[in-house]
This record gives sequence, C-alpha cells and structure tokens, in this order.
Amino acid sequence: MAEAYIVEALRTAGGRRGGALKDWHPADLGGEVLNAILDRSGIDPAAVEDVIVGCVSQVGEQSFHAGRNMVLASKLPDSVPAVTIDRQCGSSQQSIHFAAQAVMSGTQDVVIAAGVESMTRVPMGTPTLLPMQAGIGIGPWSRRIKDRYGVAEFSQFTGAEMIAQQYQMTREQLDAFALDSHGKAAAATDAGAFKEEIAPVTIVDADGREVLHVRDEGIRYDASMEGLGGLKTLKAEGVVTAGNASQICDGASAVLVVSERALKDHGLTPLARVDALAVTAGDPVIMLMEPVPATRKVLERAGRQLGDIDLFEVNEAFASVPLAWLQELGADPAKLNVSGGAIALGHPLGATGAKLMATLIHALKKRGQRFGLQTMCEGGGIANATIIEALN
Repeated sequence: MAEAYIVEALRTAGGRRGGALKDWHPADLGGEVLNAILDRSGIDPAAVEDVIVGCVSQVGEQSFHAGRNMVLASKLPDSVPAVTIDRQCGSSQQSIHFAAQAVMSGTQDVVIAAGVESMTRVPMGTPTLLPMQAGIGIGPWSRRIKDRYGVAEFSQFTGAEMIAQQYQMTREQLDAFALDSHGKAAAATDAGAFKEEIAPVTIVDADGREVLHVRDEGIRYDASMEGLGGLKTLKAEGVVTAGNASQICDGASAVLVVSERALKDHGLTPLARVDALAVTAGDPVIMLMEPVPATRKVLERAGRQLGDIDLFEVNEAFASVPLAWLQELGADPAKLNVSGGAIALGHPLGATGAKLMATLIHALKKRGQRFGLQTMCEGGGIANATIIEALN
C-alpha cells in the first residue's frame, strides 16, 4: 500500500464565543486556512484533487455545503471539488483519514483535509433546535432508538458525568486537570510553541484597528483552583462544570495530505507520515469512552505498543475523558496534551480534528520526537484514532 504524507498542518488561533473571530463568516474563515496551506506549501492550487471538510452544525452560514463554499472563498480554482462530512467532534480527524485513504489507495495524490466551525455564528445545537422550534419533526432520535437504549435523549454531558462516577473522580480532580490545561497552554503560547501551526487572520480590535489574530483567546492566565471551584456544576450533585469542559470556540484548520509521487512532482518536504488509522464505535449512552478501544485498535493496526508513542493528543471535551483514558491504558500523563487542550484552547467542533493534528505534528517536530497518537470522543459513541510519524 502507498504511503500518505502530511506536508502542512495549520489552524487559526481559537476565538471565544462572540470574540475575536465573531465577524468572520465560516466559509471565509475556512478559505483563509486553505489559502495559508497553499502559501506555506507552495503547491500549485490546480494540483489539489479534493478538499474534505469536517463541519458539525451544517445549518445557516454552514449550510449548503461548507466545504465547497470554503473552496469558493479561497484561492483554489473552482475546478477543485470538495465534500463536507460530519462525524461530530471527530469530523476533521475523519477528513484526514479519508484524505490519507485516498492517497494510500492510489486514487488521488493531493488532498486537503480541513474543518471549520463558527460556534458564535452557528451555535451548538442549532440544527436540532431550529426545526423543533418550527414544529418540524421529532428530532434526531426515533422512538425505536430511544426504546432500544432506554433513554429519552443522548447527551454528552450525561456521558461525562457517567464517566466521572464510574471512575470515582472528584470535582477537585477534574478542576486540577483543567487548571493544568490552562497552565500548559499559557506556557506553550509564551514560548512561541504554536507559532508555526497558526495561520494568522485579520481582525478588528477593540480600538477599531486591523490586527492579526495569532493567540488563542480562551487561555486563562489567571486560572486558579479557587476560581474553578466557584463555578456551578452542570447538574445537581454532579462534578462537571463549564470550567472543566471544553470551551466553545470559533476556528478553522487544514492539513495537506499527499502521495510520495506528489512529493517528488511538486518538490514538497513532508512533516509527517500517516502510520495507522482506526475508527471504532460502542455505547452511545456513556458515549465518550470510545477513545480507549480506538487507541487499542490503532496500536494493533500499527504493530506498536503504547510505550512506542512519544506524544498523545486526547481531546479534552471534558476533563473526565482524558483522565479515564489515562487510567484505562496506563499511559504516561507527561506525554498527554503537552501544550494544553480544548479546556484552555477551545473545541471548534468540526475543526478540532485537524487542529489537534497541527498541534501534534509541530510539538513532535519541536521536540525531535517520532510518533504521535491522536484520538477523540465523538457524538453517538464513536472515536477516531490516528498514529503519525514525524519526519524531522
């Protein structure tokens, strides 16, 4: 089987809800990252054979094919096709998988995997809420599905609480993990660790001046256990709060995936090689535990052990998820989310998969390390897992 290589991996700096990126239409924001990929790599835009875009809330400004609209808002010629996919929080990680599979199969040589989500302009839950408010349908879960699982709805918030209860996690443990995420993200930002992975976009600041948005907006440099401890839990008797869960975030991301032939034909230098891919599914009620079996499966596919992996990116949808992942697998916490995670940096839903890949690749490169593993929980009880080999 042919190899798939990652040549560029970029993301916007995160924007808080109603914050720095609020004025960017998601198609334009995604188009800016596509442009950055073209500029950084130097590849001929006409050589791109497909653009695969992850987007979760495909309604309003993200409707009518967000992927195609990103292409139309970019420097890519309109002859370049696109597709928009939804694997919930793992949408753009799945975009990378599809791009890599296209290259590995030999059917395409140059593919951009990307993601976009403006959670300011298209709030989370909008695709479900708008039809319900208009009296259209009964929602995404039929009576048959609800009866099969004995629930009235499927909720990630319920799943996060179930995990915390199952592993007897305390509020203090979750808050301590959140505090650590902010601390690592702040340190990484101050050290310039994100500089190479961030595609600058122009914004208007509070004084009406045009400036470049290059710093993640959600990091709380003054975070403390006292401050986190003062936040209300999402449910009575629970331990999950807005402070130990991922931040609502606006953002876009993209990864250029090519074949060995394309490397030679276009004079490209790869950052990483795709080593192994896996996707698994399980219990849709607890929902968020699937990164554990997905990690085991991708390691088996790669013929590697957990100890072979130098860095892990496990999406911080809720602090309980990576904590349970660590406990189940016995992984080294010092290798996990070394530059912070979604609790501090934000979780722009459909853009997060490629966003984490950009962070993982550049973190490996800076450290001179070799293997990285990325996984994340996804709505419906699904998880993607990806192993890459950095080519320093």
